[in-house]
Amino acid sequence: QVQLVESGGGLVQPGGSLRLSCAASGFTLDYFAIGWFRQAPGKEREGVSCISSSDGSTYYADSVKGRFTISRDNAKNTVYLQMNVLKTEDTALYYCAAATSGSCGGGYNYWGQGNQVTVSS
Repeated sequence: QVQLVESGGGLVQPGGSLRLSCAASGFTLDYFAIGWFRQAPGKEREGVSCISSSDGSTYYADSVKGRFTISRDNAKNTVYLQMNVLKTEDTALYYCAAATSGSCGGGYNYWGQGNQVTVSS
């Protein structure tokens, strides 16, 4: 069964850090582009970051550039999102998703259930 499971979220103070993990089961992440998305209450879902399968190219939303880093560990079949200097506006439900195309520019075929990140003092 194909499954993506996010973990690592929680409550953190502004300026703090968290690392989200996206672990895959039932398929090998190597061949997929993996994206991170988030949705805050009352707002539309937005793309946060993506890493392609071909050359490992990475992409970031302007709002997180310089603060977030996406990486993949193929041996662990896991993709990470390191989030530093967190702001209250980063509070959201974070999802990871996998694209069979291997490209960050297309649609996503598999989605995780989401992991809550709350940034608050």
